[in-house]
Amino acid sequence: MSNWWSRRTVYYLALVVVTTAVFTVAYNVGMATWEEQPQPLIRSLEVVFQSFTTTGYGQDAPWETTQMNVLVIGMQLAGVGLILAAINAFIVPWFRTAFETSPPTAALDLEDHVVICGHTPRTESFATELEARDRRFVVVESDLESASALHEAGWRVVHGDPESVDVLERVGIKAATAVVADAPDDVNASIVLSVREVDSEIPVITVVEDEELGEYHRIAGADAVLSPRQLLGESLAGRVPTAVTTAVDESVAISDDLELVEVSIAAGSDLCDRSIGECRFPDRFGVRVIGAWLDGEFVSPVGSEFEVDAETRLLVAGAPDGVEALRSEAASTVRELAPQRVLIAGYGESGTAAAGAFAETNTDVTVLDIEEKPTVDVVGDAREPSTLREAGVEDVSAVIVTVGDDTTAIFTTLIARDLNPDVDIFVRANQEADVAKLYRAGADDVQSLATVSGRMMAATVLEEEAALAFDKQVRVVTVPVGDLAGQTPADVDREIGVTLLAVVRDGEAIIDVDGRELALEADDELVLAGTDESVSQFERTYE
Repeated sequence: MSNWWSRRTVYYLALVVVTTAVFTVAYNVGMATWEEQPQPLIRSLEVVFQSFTTTGYGQDAPWETTQMNVLVIGMQLAGVGLILAAINAFIVPWFRTAFETSPPTAALDLEDHVVICGHTPRTESFATELEARDRRFVVVESDLESASALHEAGWRVVHGDPESVDVLERVGIKAATAVVADAPDDVNASIVLSVREVDSEIPVITVVEDEELGEYHRIAGADAVLSPRQLLGESLAGRVPTAVTTAVDESVAISDDLELVEVSIAAGSDLCDRSIGECRFPDRFGVRVIGAWLDGEFVSPVGSEFEVDAETRLLVAGAPDGVEALRSEAASTVRELAPQRVLIAGYGESGTAAAGAFAETNTDVTVLDIEEKPTVDVVGDAREPSTLREAGVEDVSAVIVTVGDDTTAIFTTLIARDLNPDVDIFVRANQEADVAKLYRAGADDVQSLATVSGRMMAATVLEEEAALAFDKQVRVVTVPVGDLAGQTPADVDREIGVTLLAVVRDGEAIIDVDGRELALEADDELVLAGTDESVSQFERTYE
């Protein structure tokens, strides 16, 4: 800001000097030539200043000739113009700055908070995760404009350089629980070193764009280095059915007698094209349906009339033997499938990870990228129909889109869907706001880089062990009974959208809670599954 101000000042002063010099010479010559009243140059300069400042014209007025009157009018207009320019250049910005709310440069009153260095869509998602868990945080942002916008939006933000030890001390880093750095890879390493200069014990988590550079973050002192692009690429590859794809995509053991499982219903199974009620999951398998994914969004709860088809992915909970029975019914544990042909558009970190996930399968992979690389099969712009045709989009069974920006991803999806209406399209979205657009463009599954990153950060910082996967939208938490003490599991408000999986009493999990007149005790804990919003609402309702 100071450089900008100095530059504007120099430009204005230069304009004043040039304008004054031109009119001084013109006035001096005019008085000698037209008025026949020669005078010293210094007197002409005085008259010009009197005109510019509107303080008068001294003894020279009035002028007899038309030429001199025109010259004086020009001087008057020039003076008014310089005054208006000064107001616009200096006075208005000064008033705007004086009344503008500036972001703070310190936040020493915080304790047990998380320090977030840098503001990106990833850290914004992370902040949302922290807010859902009622955890305090402060963002350190070096860009004044971004910091001001965050401050005006109600964020706890400090304007300063996160690489500076002084700034880190001014955000109470010694009283914080963790530091998360999400800046360019080299800057993140510098941030870690600065943090370690202040506090050698505080957990430091960094996000790396280039996974190969993650080792240097660890050398600098980072406790955890997250590579969400690689995870997301592997996750997208996992959506493609191959000869080693299991019917149960993810599973989490809640206890010895309870598992949380995501199940894909295969076409041709006895469960396909039937409603939840007709499938009778509790009676046949002893599992409960917690929710389902519809166009990438997790819906919970789902009613008995909900239709289960080959595109359905259900989240269920139950005992291991019941889950195993469901596996057999939903699809064979290993699907006997013909070799798949997959096109990967975009060969950055995510695209490379997706290709690597197919390395030990019989999948035929074609890689398309805008740049020529050793493992790229087709070089060209994925937004060009001719390029996608050259890559064989019309003959593949799946397209994985991991291009550099969402606008390109949207257009690539539109073209791929048009060229091959039956192809499965799995897309990485950099911005959460573009997820809906990608579904409308024809994507079958969209995973948000910002959301995945935020969940990775939250799970790492908060040391959450019970989570289905970073690319899912479900939380599994253990919470105190709170205001439900003395009531029964049936009293849990199902409208909130959470599913009670178990009651933990004296270290033992009681799973069969439906239909039981089990009085909840004050020391009991509840194991719940639901979205961030539903779990947070439950905690607010029954805290």
